[in-house]
Amino acid sequence: MSDQPMSEKERWETRFRAPDYIFGKEPNAFLKAQAHRLPASGIALSVADGEGRNGVWLAERGLDVLTIDYSPVALAKARALATERGVQLRTEVTDVFAWRWPTNAFDVIAAIFIFAAPAQRPVFFANLKGALKPGGLLLMQGYRPEQLKYRTGGPPDVERLLTGAILKQGFGDMTELDIREHDSPISEGTAHVGMSALIDLVAKK
Repeated sequence: MSDQPMSEKERWETRFRAPDYIFGKEPNAFLKAQAHRLPASGIALSVADGEGRNGVWLAERGLDVLTIDYSPVALAKARALATERGVQLRTEVTDVFAWRWPTNAFDVIAAIFIFAAPAQRPVFFANLKGALKPGGLLLMQGYRPEQLKYRTGGPPDVERLLTGAILKQGFGDMTELDIREHDSPISEGTAHVGMSALIDLVAKK
């Protein structure tokens, strides 16, 4: 047995090998609540979508969806969920921080619980904005630093959690920007359960 520390990717692969859907099969509650904002058709990107719950839900809304994640195990489960729900889902195995992001390509981008280190954030945020078509919709949810007291999901280090100031700095140049901070209970499979310190972003390019 190797005594090398497990990489982040290996850790997620191990978690996703569980037979159940660790974050459940239902979409993130914040994302679901934005259904009225979605276009009737178009191309959507679900970023680091793991087992596909959000991408599949977007496909059920009539969108042409690309789901990306760096776990092949998770994306296999995402494709199985799409088949179960009777929708098409395109998937690509990639590290979202190293992906060659297209420009002006998506009508909707969903980025739910993505934990970027401070050094990764400027490029990641710029890639999210650049990949949207003009008028495109960006939907993000993350944890605030107060999440560390709840310990109901997310990384153990405050550096990868989000504040309103961070999001305003990153997305203040968008045409529309709505940021909401709240403490709410969530129930997403077995991995995200209980009161959580959340931050939501709805923006248009």
